[in-house]
Amino acid sequence: MLAQGIKIHFAHRTFSWSNEARGKAAVHCVIIGFGLQGEADKTIYEYADIKGEPHAVKANNINPYLVDAPDVLLTKSRNPISKFSPTMIFGSMPNDGGFLLFNKDGRIEFLKREPKAVGFLRVLMDSEEFINSKERWCLWLENTPPNELKNLPNIFARLEGVKMVREASTRPTTKSLAKTPSLFGEIRQPKSQYLAFPEISSESRLYIPISFLDSSVIATNKLYTISAANKFHFSVLTSSTHMAWVRTVCGRLKSDYQYSTGIVYNNFPWPDSRCVVSSLTRDAESVTEAFAATSRSYQNIEVAAQAVLDARAIHPNASLADLYDPLTMPANLLKAHQALDKAVDAAYGYKGANTDAARVAFLFERYQQLTSLLPVADKPKKPRKKS
Repeated sequence: MLAQGIKIHFAHRTFSWSNEARGKAAVHCVIIGFGLQGEADKTIYEYADIKGEPHAVKANNINPYLVDAPDVLLTKSRNPISKFSPTMIFGSMPNDGGFLLFNKDGRIEFLKREPKAVGFLRVLMDSEEFINSKERWCLWLENTPPNELKNLPNIFARLEGVKMVREASTRPTTKSLAKTPSLFGEIRQPKSQYLAFPEISSESRLYIPISFLDSSVIATNKLYTISAANKFHFSVLTSSTHMAWVRTVCGRLKSDYQYSTGIVYNNFPWPDSRCVVSSLTRDAESVTEAFAATSRSYQNIEVAAQAVLDARAIHPNASLADLYDPLTMPANLLKAHQALDKAVDAAYGYKGANTDAARVAFLFERYQQLTSLLPVADKPKKPRKKS
């Protein structure tokens, strides 16, 4: 549409639609009015409650994400556009036919038969276990001497099962993995503490639950990991600013968020980018002041991050699902998150409205600033124009 010169004149952002049909499904809709001619008065209809009534907001431009911002189209990026953000990757993929994995009861039964295997069992987490504190385990045999495995017949039998499953595959890559049945199909386990980020999360939460995990906890390919993360990264990724970005550009599984590195994370404009822009547009004294202000902002953010972690620690028996359910979220945790949001806003220099549309419009401007500084090979591709 953009390539054909079409402009959006008005848009209703996401709202919930229902009908009188029996067994009706929940449907989320948008309404878009567009045309080839220009329109001076553009309007975005926002829904504070997707089941409620909209309020109209005048806009200078309505882009494909239905916010008042330039016409930007995000494409998959292999690397973060901000050179200061750490790499996010998937966890490890078992590809084992289930022979290396155990639920709580399965682990107990296995150890009854093979008690010496206890040192080879590690906690395993995907998005579901991570958020809901569900117990799952795996055999983690990386760097284990072969003679030790041969003395554990129940482990050896499971490795035979993995080998058979992989050999029966029609995929050449999987067949080749049959040569190393004691290992996960793909190993990307962090060597130190890492920040875990679920691939799938409920849309009902104000914040996607994320947390630091010890390297002994094995993350599957359904859980993202950031090895080089610190409290600053934790704060930004669990902030309302990042959540506004997620709600606008993230894919969906039914109505749940389906996070991705290529579109959502790698294209996200981090607040530390302001120093890069400043260094190209200000004199030396102003740049020094900008870096000093940013340093103070980071310190405030780290304090706010610790406050969130401390608020969680007061409820040790609650899962992340319990803590971030909008109906059961503890007041002290909500208050800590609100303070964290203010600290992140200060780092961005954001002073706009506390709405997703306003935040995302601001972030798209940051995105354009950042991508204008990228080398040609790293720049996002523009949509092709039809001849």
